[in-house]
Amino acid sequence: MQAAQQGGGIDAALDVWRRRKWLAIFIFAAVFTAMTSVAVFLPDVYESTATILVERQQVPEAFVQATVTSGIDLRLQTITQQVLSRSRLEGLINRFGLYADVLQRVSLEEVIETMRKDIVLEQKGKQQNRGKDDPTVAFTISYRGRSPQQVAQATNTIASFYIDENLKVREQQAAGTAEFLGAQLTEVKQKLEEQEKRLSQFKERYMGELPEQLSANLAVLERLNAQLRLSSEKLARSTEQRTVLAQQLAELEGLKAPGKTRTTVLPDSPPDPNVSRLEKLQQDLASLRARFHENYPDIIWLKSVIAALESQPTATDSPKKPNQDPESPLNPYVQQLKKEFGTLDAEIKALRTEEQNLLSSIHLYQQRVEGTPRRDQELQLLLRDYDTAKSRYQSLLKRDEEAKLAENLEQRQKGEQFRLLEPALPGKKPVEPKRSKLILMGLFVGFGLAGGIVILTEQLHPSFHTASALGAFTQAPVLVSLPRIVTRTDTRRRRWWFRLAALSAVLSLGLIVGSSYVAIKKPAQLAALYAQLRSLQK
Repeated sequence: MQAAQQGGGIDAALDVWRRRKWLAIFIFAAVFTAMTSVAVFLPDVYESTATILVERQQVPEAFVQATVTSGIDLRLQTITQQVLSRSRLEGLINRFGLYADVLQRVSLEEVIETMRKDIVLEQKGKQQNRGKDDPTVAFTISYRGRSPQQVAQATNTIASFYIDENLKVREQQAAGTAEFLGAQLTEVKQKLEEQEKRLSQFKERYMGELPEQLSANLAVLERLNAQLRLSSEKLARSTEQRTVLAQQLAELEGLKAPGKTRTTVLPDSPPDPNVSRLEKLQQDLASLRARFHENYPDIIWLKSVIAALESQPTATDSPKKPNQDPESPLNPYVQQLKKEFGTLDAEIKALRTEEQNLLSSIHLYQQRVEGTPRRDQELQLLLRDYDTAKSRYQSLLKRDEEAKLAENLEQRQKGEQFRLLEPALPGKKPVEPKRSKLILMGLFVGFGLAGGIVILTEQLHPSFHTASALGAFTQAPVLVSLPRIVTRTDTRRRRWWFRLAALSAVLSLGLIVGSSYVAIKKPAQLAALYAQLRSLQK
């Protein structure tokens, strides 16, 4: 039973082949002819590849930090846009005579666009978190064209463009960074100088009220208060002495007044009051020397008073006039008392003047001490702005020095740079088209397409070709089967149809070949065709 079914299937396939063989042959021939024509007419394409190595910075980054921090991917994209610009590609086309036959039929813009598609950039490494142990990145530049010599020369020229543009881009970025930081540094320096000037003017204006002078002001204020107490004590003693002397003078003068009968015997040699006063002043001087320095104002004043008293003549040394009466009002004792009284007046006046000066100084220093907290707040605001400007200036100064070093590094070509590792060489064999693959592909595509169209035709045009097929379709019995009667007219008509179909097939195949040739001669269609063929071959 299975053998009968297999036999029926083969017979059915053979029957279909006998009915649709010319359609299948035409479809196969058309597809195979088209693919073969494309494989034959496609021009040879040669490819040259140049390898560029991305070398690291020659100076360690610990000593000189590069200012060009953009990744290799972004930099390659920027350089590619510059290299593939219209002016660069037009210069290459004119220099090496590229696409000479194509320029006769299409515009320059289309040729430049075709050349952009023929240039392929492929990166061989990854630029991710590059460190000391990361591998150096390399990339290749490939170009395809008709002439192997021209292709190799153009590829090497394009590689040199990448190398030069990388140096130019890095130098421009380094110079731009240094220029920007220099301008910022100048601006911040001016602001810092303004802050310094304001701070200096503030300190000059409020000299004596600054926070760092508070301790000195308090010490001076304490010393002035001590001096004021001593001066007050001296003034009290001098006033008391002056009162005593005034009483003595009043008593002496009262004895000599007219109408008085009181008799007073004055000593022949009156006691010298300077002696007791001098001794007391010397005791005060010794007490002050034990407590203060020799330059202390009270010590200096006591020295001057003691020197003045010592220079005065005593009562025993004063000459006696021959006609002078012992009870005369001009006796030396009275004169000495008056002189001492005048000295005390001068001393009291000087002490009062000193007291006023001390009070003025105390008031001044008290104002300074009271104003110190307010000046402290104002100074803190100025110092905060000054410290901010200073820190910013120091930061920019450091960055400016680093930017200048990086700029010098790029100018000396010691930074990261591209180096031609493998120059492009003329290709010995064309890389496209792969004609054997295209012909084999056309063979398989032709068989598949022919079989598919035949099956589709059988499905779209159902008919009964045998009595058994009709009997399987209906329950009515088939009584008789008449074979087809072929007359001479049918034979002639069939021959004419065959000749016409063969001529049409030949013309169609010729049209396919011509269309393939015309399509291949157009650069845009040729580029699209190469792209489709590459995707099919992959």
